[in-house]
Amino acid sequence: MNEKDFLAERFEESRSHLRAVAYRMLGSMSEAEDAVQESWLRLSRSDAGAIENLGGWLTTVVARVCLDMLRSRKSRSEEPLDSNLARSIASGEGPGDPEREAVMADSVGLALLVVLDTLNPAERLAFVLHDLFALSFEEIGEIVGRTAAATRQLASRARRRVRGPGSIPQADLKRQRKVADSFLAALRAADFEGLVAVLDPDVVVRIDSSAVALGAPTEVRGARNWAKGAIAFARGARFTQTALVDGTVGVVVAPRGRLFRVLKFTIVGDKIVNAEVIADPDRLRQLTIGVLD
Repeated sequence: MNEKDFLAERFEESRSHLRAVAYRMLGSMSEAEDAVQESWLRLSRSDAGAIENLGGWLTTVVARVCLDMLRSRKSRSEEPLDSNLARSIASGEGPGDPEREAVMADSVGLALLVVLDTLNPAERLAFVLHDLFALSFEEIGEIVGRTAAATRQLASRARRRVRGPGSIPQADLKRQRKVADSFLAALRAADFEGLVAVLDPDVVVRIDSSAVALGAPTEVRGARNWAKGAIAFARGARFTQTALVDGTVGVVVAPRGRLFRVLKFTIVGDKIVNAEVIADPDRLRQLTIGVLD
């Protein structure tokens, strides 16, 4: 085996790890693959014999590539959601390789991807590399051009955003999550009676104009009425996850980690008594999303 083949083999051994790092940094499979490929190109042009820790070197390189990509692109939250992606929510399909993208997003967590997308590039890199991949603040500081102490502060700020505001007692949080999880389980199974069971009979659902077709009602009353409409979007439930929404339990709809809709619940006992469906981009940006453990 010549040196080039040996290097390629070693790189392939690291590919899955590098892809995992890049995906969490970028929130996009196609961009993650581009970042991994760029790391290979940089390796192939380097003096590989002088690299003592190839795995660490590659992780650092792919992180630098991702940081450059994050800094150079416009925030995805500012980009309009194209009509093809909007249709994919209801159909359960998506551009590119939807199955692969969905599996990767599920493994990371849609809510986490949504929150990561609100961080600035340096915060995102510090949190991902330290909290998810256990790199030291000294190593991360060299990538972002800051001291270890400053990098620690970046990760700390990011961590607070990821956790979200803790405004309700843990017992209430656990109860609310159980109700929201039951709602999502019924929705994913297209279980009409299961949805009705978790809704108050007189539930009131308010839907902003961005989330309804022209001329459709923006308010729905009654468990059975809302359940009928919700079932129509059962296939799109693959893009949903429970999350903290302004400090209480709700649901985010986030295809490819992009926040598309939010369901805010008012839960009394074990029933959803009020719900608000938010899709207006300006309103979505004002929400504080956090990750449930």
